[in-house]
Amino acid sequence: DHDYAEAGALIASSPEELYEATNIIVKVSPPQPEELALFQPGQILISAVHLGTVTHQMLKTLSDKNITAIGFEFIETRDGELPIVRTLSEIAGSLAIQTAAKYLETGYGGSGILLGGIAGVPPAHVTIIGAGTVGLFAAQDALGLGAQVTVIDKEINRLRRFEAFFNRHLVTAIANDHYIAQLARLSDVMIGALSPKQKLSKPLVSEQVVKTMKAGSVIIDVSIDQSACFGTSRHTTHTNPIYVKHGVTHYCVPNIPSAVAKTATFALTNTLLSFLHKFKEHQTISEILWKSHSLRKGAYLYKGYVTKKMLSELTGFPFREIDMLLASE
Repeated sequence: DHDYAEAGALIASSPEELYEATNIIVKVSPPQPEELALFQPGQILISAVHLGTVTHQMLKTLSDKNITAIGFEFIETRDGELPIVRTLSEIAGSLAIQTAAKYLETGYGGSGILLGGIAGVPPAHVTIIGAGTVGLFAAQDALGLGAQVTVIDKEINRLRRFEAFFNRHLVTAIANDHYIAQLARLSDVMIGALSPKQKLSKPLVSEQVVKTMKAGSVIIDVSIDQSACFGTSRHTTHTNPIYVKHGVTHYCVPNIPSAVAKTATFALTNTLLSFLHKFKEHQTISEILWKSHSLRKGAYLYKGYVTKKMLSELTGFPFREIDMLLASE
């Protein structure tokens, strides 16, 4: 508290005092049930959304209070980059490999395989589902340790970029049922690394396929924040991060980067700060969103109206186009 006060912050004595004293709430995780009652009408919320955990009640409470909410996952630059997602995905990809290596160890109930192998002993086989930023950093770390790596994705151009980036030191395949089933039987580690833009109507890896995986193998479902990549995935926590199903260790913790809180804090601050400065440059939220393409794309609630179609479809709330709402003011 002393360090924050020295930097110019005012220290609130309780969450209630904090929510009553400000117009803008910036936090990392989505609002928790106990926090929803603290919001004041017309406030602005900036946080992660975690589509896989969004509830009708959460959205209804925020909507009833005319909240404007901006989601980390939705903030997008004009060239289609998701800057905050990318920053946190870099950390999540690296952590996925560290975590997988740990849970392969015998003491954690794993198969006892060293991820990178040694002379005369083959390395582990790592399959990464998704050729995005999480997949890129997971592949980079896995290859660096000496693992055998396969990356699968539904988009051939993403796989071409991976092959070129890694100079063909990994194997790529289209993410269809045939290759998924084949790779599940071979893999010591499977990592769900789909990006938020890759919507799933059902898990890519079914429970029947998970049943064919080797005993002691490991699943890391980084995609659990948005939607499960595996039919056997369910949310876990940093306190109780794993469970075993069909002989396979599952790690399905939302917000994996919080396991390395200091690195994640500095990385998030570096990316988020430039967007927060825009709130000093303009007087009203409508002016801020009108002038900032990235924050406008990031808004999923505007004065209580749901402005993201995927959230509307998920919760049943009516969808309103944010450009139309802003233009009508």
